[in-house]
Amino acid sequence: MVDICQPDYDSLETPVTGVSVDYPSGHIVKPHRHPRAQLVYAIEGVLVVETPAGRWITPPSHGVWVHAGIEHSLRMRGVTRVRSLFVNPDAVVGLPQDNCVISVSPLLRELILAATQVTGGYSSDSRDGRLMRLILDELGAVQVQSFHLPWPDDARIASVCLTLSQQPAISMTADEWAQQLAMSSKTFHRRFLHSTGVTFGRWRQQARLLNSLEFLAQGRPVLEVALQHGYDSQSAFAAAFKRQFGVPPSAFFLPDNLAD
Repeated sequence: MVDICQPDYDSLETPVTGVSVDYPSGHIVKPHRHPRAQLVYAIEGVLVVETPAGRWITPPSHGVWVHAGIEHSLRMRGVTRVRSLFVNPDAVVGLPQDNCVISVSPLLRELILAATQVTGGYSSDSRDGRLMRLILDELGAVQVQSFHLPWPDDARIASVCLTLSQQPAISMTADEWAQQLAMSSKTFHRRFLHSTGVTFGRWRQQARLLNSLEFLAQGRPVLEVALQHGYDSQSAFAAAFKRQFGVPPSAFFLPDNLAD
């Protein structure tokens, strides 16, 4: 298996390098970092990218942009075919300014696939050079999507978030969490917002919906996924899911939707 951490991919001699790696289900790439920015994109499977500041979960219609020097790990749900781009930070004006999830258009998808077929160096006026230039143009115009789950820097709040991530159906309220942590409800809400940037209720819903993607990608029934993630009914889950992602859960992984 090719190692996505291989130093050759981080060469700064060319502005863009494409890498193709296939992983078995459950494979984990341990925390590492690159001197170049990386667009991590899976054409099949669900990819989970984690940094100290948060977690991103993406289907095959989206990729994760990770800034140069940021430590991150990868986890695969299902057989996952990863196609990455490594990009010099100063290659072009307009690259994403933060770690984020971006939409991968049909054009960008084909450009990424073509880039992974380029081996060795290339000159700027060659076909390969023009291909990479077009990729940079596309990266400068991508749409940022809300697939990010911010992770708190407060250890006590992080313990709550870890439990909610591992047991998404748990129904404890903010007041109950505050009592367990021996703090007032007001203090709990203030510390949660300060350390994550979002409210407790918003974070829990985001965690449930993002975690549900992993199970939907495995073909689990929508009702089963809804109940496993704290929703009382399939309709309640579907309504929240559509508000978040724009389509119902039953349609999210359909080929026509992933190509939009």
